[in-house]
Amino acid sequence: MDNFMFYSPTRFLFGKGEENQVGTMCAQYGAKKVMLVYGGGSVVRSGLLERVKSSLDKAGIPYCELSGIKPNPRLSSVYEGIQLGREQGVDFLLGVGGGSAIDAAKGIAVGILYEGDVWDLYKAGAEVPVSLPVGCVITLAATGTEGSASSVLTNEETNEKCGAKGDLLRPVFSIMNPELTCTLPAYQTACGVTDIMMHIIDRYFTNSKDTFVVDEISEALLRTVIKYGPIALEHPDDYNARAQIMWAGTLAHNNLCGVGREQDWSNHGIQAPIGGLYDSAHGAGLATVCPAWMLYVYKHDIPRFVRWATNVWGVENDVYDPEGVALEGIRRTKEFFKRMGMPVTLAELGVKDEDLEYLSKGRACGNFVKLSGDDIRAILELAR
Repeated sequence: MDNFMFYSPTRFLFGKGEENQVGTMCAQYGAKKVMLVYGGGSVVRSGLLERVKSSLDKAGIPYCELSGIKPNPRLSSVYEGIQLGREQGVDFLLGVGGGSAIDAAKGIAVGILYEGDVWDLYKAGAEVPVSLPVGCVITLAATGTEGSASSVLTNEETNEKCGAKGDLLRPVFSIMNPELTCTLPAYQTACGVTDIMMHIIDRYFTNSKDTFVVDEISEALLRTVIKYGPIALEHPDDYNARAQIMWAGTLAHNNLCGVGREQDWSNHGIQAPIGGLYDSAHGAGLATVCPAWMLYVYKHDIPRFVRWATNVWGVENDVYDPEGVALEGIRRTKEFFKRMGMPVTLAELGVKDEDLEYLSKGRACGNFVKLSGDDIRAILELAR
């Protein structure tokens, strides 16, 4: 294993009704003026937003609101929030909803204190130097932002999708009630399961040696979402399935699965410009890219792909045909995404052939196999 530092300061409140603790938690972290950041829609219809407000009222904590956060959160909304926060004297950000609301809240928390343009930090993939504290009430098991040190925004003027990072972006508390995910459309649930898997995959495929403990943790989490994802689709009100997926999503992206090894992030690097250009769901884009990426790079380390096939998918090992075992694992990966209702080709996602040049030219990503623009173009061709 490689040397590492692991820091995960977030306090998690997990289970039924825990959203009613939000006022107490904000008070515990010294909040004097909270900004609620949310999209609207389900958080309003479900009564969640009113429960959050009531909890803040009981704690005697004033708040202002920024609504209308869209999937693939927009930079313009973050700018709006920064201005509002400065005018209102906000000292605590509370994201309520899915990963987009939380990522937007993180961007606003940085931007209120940052003296420059917050987008410069995102475009550079920089570590943020300042941030107000952020809490969240999460309603979607997917992005892992409730425990992660990252935030992703989309600049709608340039169609760029970029991320900032740093431990200051980790929420001080995250409230996770699996019941809040039961009314999600099946497509969103499937996108979330895919996203969780991809947070592990982009850490799992590594050139670092002797990473047994994190491999075992990663494989257990992958088997968990592979088991419970289809159950959640078939039985949306199954609390246990929702709970297993939700906690797996947090552990997939708080870097527990990434410590002690070089991480890859090719799939996310290839998907980001697709999401920026087409405003497509993150999980859906990853489902189209991942099997093609696997086919392109598997010969770099066939034993690692054999482990993937046997330990994650239960493929029977064949010492006389390790390549066949590896390819069967890749096939099962793609079939699972398809079974979950995800697009598995760029055509299904709506990506146009004429945009492949833009999506690949001059780009580079990856560590497991370092990919040039030409490599990315070849992977996109495989994904067509």
